[in-house]
Amino acid sequence: MAVDTILLGALYLVVQLFANKIISTSTIGRFKWLSFSGGVAVSYVFVYVLPSLHKQQDNLSKDSGLTMESELYILGLVGLLVFYGVHKAAERASRKHAKGEGSFFWIQIAFFVVYNMLISYHIFASDIKGIEAVFYGIAVGLHFMAVSHDLWREDAARYEKLGRYLLAAGILAGWAVGVFAPMPSYMLGIVFAFISGAMIMNVLQKELPSEENAHFRTFLGGAVGYTALTIALKLFFNW
Repeated sequence: MAVDTILLGALYLVVQLFANKIISTSTIGRFKWLSFSGGVAVSYVFVYVLPSLHKQQDNLSKDSGLTMESELYILGLVGLLVFYGVHKAAERASRKHAKGEGSFFWIQIAFFVVYNMLISYHIFASDIKGIEAVFYGIAVGLHFMAVSHDLWREDAARYEKLGRYLLAAGILAGWAVGVFAPMPSYMLGIVFAFISGAMIMNVLQKELPSEENAHFRTFLGGAVGYTALTIALKLFFNW
């Protein structure tokens, strides 16, 4: 097992288990943390997720002879719709219960366990290694942090008691499968397409800072800085 794989896996577990303590104890401040994370997430979607999805679709079309040339984009749409459905159901459940989302909180946790597992699996099963894996992996770590904080805000007690451990277990499961039992490349493309749609929806719905919580300069710095660094590294390392 490569060192970068071990480091990324450990980073994700630490972020998932202690995201809210990291945010709340940081001198940066919660609003700046989330604004910076949102900026990086938006950049990650446009400079990595969408180009990678296009590349995966091209490879699938060439290898399988499919002529529609949009199969993975459709799967991405399915992922977006599934996430949106879970989000809207959570909103309805929260309006019906005086405290949190009732039992639906655990349904939402279950969805994000699968979500974390698929993201983790794709990262550790893909062929990107070394500096590239660590660089893109950090953006995913910030994404995990934002998701964790959002779930914590919805029901802090249940999240701290059990929810965060279930989400960490999802990351650990994806890590193990990705490292020790990787699937064929076309399955990797299918997984990536589904989580791409869910990630795009999650980033636009949850990680773009709301007006009252936004720190625009930090958000802009995260987005522009991550984009510029990505372009520079792509040119330098020929990614």
